[in-house]
Amino acid sequence: MTTTPTVLAISGGVGGAKLALGLERCLPRGELAVLVNTGDDFRHLGLWISPDLDTVMYTLGGVVNPGFGWGRSGDTFAFLEELRNRGGPGWFALGDRDLVVHVERTQRLLAGERLTDITADLALRFGVGARLLPMSDAPVSTRLETAAGTLEFQHYFVRLRCEPVVTAIHFEGAALAEPSAEALELLASPHLRAVVLCPSNPYLSIDPVLAIPGLRAALRRCPAPVVAISPVIGGRAVKGPTAKLMTELGVEVSPGSIARHYAGLIDGLVIDQEDAAAACALDLPVLATQTLMRSLEDRERLAAATLEFAGGLRQRHRGAPE
Repeated sequence: MTTTPTVLAISGGVGGAKLALGLERCLPRGELAVLVNTGDDFRHLGLWISPDLDTVMYTLGGVVNPGFGWGRSGDTFAFLEELRNRGGPGWFALGDRDLVVHVERTQRLLAGERLTDITADLALRFGVGARLLPMSDAPVSTRLETAAGTLEFQHYFVRLRCEPVVTAIHFEGAALAEPSAEALELLASPHLRAVVLCPSNPYLSIDPVLAIPGLRAALRRCPAPVVAISPVIGGRAVKGPTAKLMTELGVEVSPGSIARHYAGLIDGLVIDQEDAAAACALDLPVLATQTLMRSLEDRERLAAATLEFAGGLRQRHRGAPE
């Protein structure tokens, strides 16, 4: 008998995967679904790479590289080493075991299969108990306008290490992309008791999901409370270029900016206890707790606190559906 998910997490890569693991461990098997950003997906060496999907899958499957937070644990890099020795584009680290997933995904996409079905099959074989859903089966590409020109996300994030100054962000293909039937059914499910926007980068990991009109509208109609977790603590980002990006875009690095960014979509915000003083200035329910996830226990504790917070929300803070 298939278990119906009761909690939906919307996630990017490493940070979102950490919270998703905490949520999974707080819930009975099968009650978590994770809707994952695919704006980072790109074609490399003829292969279709889905970095965030794989990071979440490897994390929930217990095989993620603990040192990196992405890639396979115990992987080797003979292919990458030989590629670099031959003068090939070795800037994107592909592990030997990791390559198997990319090859299979590419072959099946070329054969006409949906990314949703491929992801479900791969997750099952990795022993993932949660339901993993790509944000769309249609390709969407995050593009950044920078001082170095227009860049695909992975070239900005990995090849150039987030160094160029960003002036604008676009999600190519998002306006025409449609959510899967599975994602829409889940967001409308009467069994759903919480939607959690993970502490992933709002601009690079969550916004590509929200840029798909059908998903944004479904989220606003969703009958369950929607809660976001702030990825900033004390004016700095926990990980990655979030704070740098906000500063370059002229946005204050604060919980208030995160609340305004998600205005009309969320019913509550989880912030770090270091930012507790900011709670009184926010026009929605706020939970101040420890949000830094250094250990598995931290992930479980934050997940449990977020679910309890969401369960106590009654007043709606969303606007009318678009």
